[in-house]
Amino acid sequence: MRTHTCGDLRASDLGKEVCLQGWVRFSRDHGGVAFIDLADRYGMTQVVFDPEDVSANDAAALSETMSSFSRESVVMVRGTVRRRVEGTEDARNPTGEVEVLIRQAELLNKSGIPPMEVGDQKEGVLPGEDVRMRYRYIDLRRSEMIRAMEFRSKFMHLARQYLESKDFLEIETPILGRSTPEGARDFIVPSRIHPGTFYALTQSPQLYKQMLMVAGMDRYYQVARCFRDEDSRKDRQPEFTQLDMEMSFVDMQDIQDTIEGLVAYVWKGLYGEELKTPFMRVPYEVAMEKYGSDKPDMRYGLELHTLTDVVKDAPYKIFQNVIASGGIITGINIKKDLAGDSIGRNEVDRYIEYVKKIGMGGLTWMRAKDGTLESNIVKYFTPEIIASLKQEMGAEDGDLLFLLAGPRKATLEGAGTLRRKLAEDLGLVPQGVHQFLWLVDCPMFDVDPVSGKRDSFHHPFVLPDENYEGGACFDLCLDGNELGSGSLRIHKAEVQREVFRMLGMSEEKMEADFGFFLEALSLGAPPHGGIALGIDRFVAILLEKDSIRDTIAFPKNKVGISLLDGSPAKVDDEKLEELQIMSMAFDDADFEDLE
Repeated sequence: MRTHTCGDLRASDLGKEVCLQGWVRFSRDHGGVAFIDLADRYGMTQVVFDPEDVSANDAAALSETMSSFSRESVVMVRGTVRRRVEGTEDARNPTGEVEVLIRQAELLNKSGIPPMEVGDQKEGVLPGEDVRMRYRYIDLRRSEMIRAMEFRSKFMHLARQYLESKDFLEIETPILGRSTPEGARDFIVPSRIHPGTFYALTQSPQLYKQMLMVAGMDRYYQVARCFRDEDSRKDRQPEFTQLDMEMSFVDMQDIQDTIEGLVAYVWKGLYGEELKTPFMRVPYEVAMEKYGSDKPDMRYGLELHTLTDVVKDAPYKIFQNVIASGGIITGINIKKDLAGDSIGRNEVDRYIEYVKKIGMGGLTWMRAKDGTLESNIVKYFTPEIIASLKQEMGAEDGDLLFLLAGPRKATLEGAGTLRRKLAEDLGLVPQGVHQFLWLVDCPMFDVDPVSGKRDSFHHPFVLPDENYEGGACFDLCLDGNELGSGSLRIHKAEVQREVFRMLGMSEEKMEADFGFFLEALSLGAPPHGGIALGIDRFVAILLEKDSIRDTIAFPKNKVGISLLDGSPAKVDDEKLEELQIMSMAFDDADFEDLE
């Protein structure tokens, strides 16, 4: 229906007769001469109606037709490509040297008043996110959103190319499956044919891809849709996409090498640059001790310093109580050249309030000055302890020291959160600089310090070491974000049963929830392992988006609602009766409150 897209025409096309179709982005009248910016996914071309260049009859007809061309209406124009008048070229636009002189025009579909502006927006001009979500099909017309969708599509195309070159098979696994305890809440789907029974939307293809290894598929991948009934956040959605893969007869290095090769291939395809590999390896304990995070951002300093042994003899009651209960003291040195000397007492007080809001008891501070440390608690520290503190933290005059105390894991995580806050406030996070790393040497279980109850560090299918303390698992991290978790899997049924027991699962529960899977492991399961990468998050980081919602075509909003189609919504009582489910007494006001 068209000879060119709205992003095609160049000076080399001068004199051509062309047909363009697209959306009226902007229009303006200059003394009877009409100028329209005609847009589609590929770009924007200026088209011009000049009554002097057509016959009087054609001019009248064209004028009447084009009077109906409201903003965002879909139109067709035919005409001749000509050079723009000197001085009116648009160097920012690839088609900015030329325009199309209209000879024929047709309104294909008239648009009502657009609920939001579609043209390129300056920062701060975009409408609120709920407006964008409600009219997502309009929001997606913006060039920024088009570029995000194109980038994501190219990312996935390159990933598929690489994996297929390495003999991976793309295999789809079920979305409707059995509800199994894998960490998050399931979305439950009732069965009409078998009343009183339910499917679950799969949280991940984990069990299916392992059974594909039992089936001898050897190398599998899938662009998998996953579903988890969790609270939404800027980097989390109830439904999301991951690049899922599994391999037989591999060790951890094989899996990591495969992913590094894949990421480097995608990187070269996206940016035309070689990505440095292998990625850095950071042990879990080092990441927590130095960065307060199991997904550390190492592009800037502000490393943590463990100070428990340094201050253990100081008669400072708060520290003494923490140490006596098995806690730790850790600290951050904000160097003078990072604005440590310009953070005044008011700013310090704001950071004290900040750490309280994130669950810490408080914050102790000291300032290095005149060869010693100054603060309201220095009186509890001997000259020897002060000297040791300065040496451990590398403190020099003008530096500001923040100290946190409490239970080990909570304190390290709190210090890591404060570290990120400081880096953002001080402008230390580099733009356009990315750093990949592997988090390695992870534990098998998280253990509740009070109850002693075990929970899986990753999931219950990770291959444990011989003492069942460490797991053969690892994370791929990028710029302080976890992109995905991988591991070697348990391939022997008796080992899997023991892990289930250690997680507190009864024999009856094992059989009820995982009997089919344990049977598969007992029928010739090979050693295998794999990984899944979060595509939404990966793309969002590379595009420097604050939220993964800006990389998904039709996301849910912050509270898990699709404002576009009004879901979740009530279901007709007839449908519920067919499923033999009791109707719930909600009225329309309840659903209006959700919106």
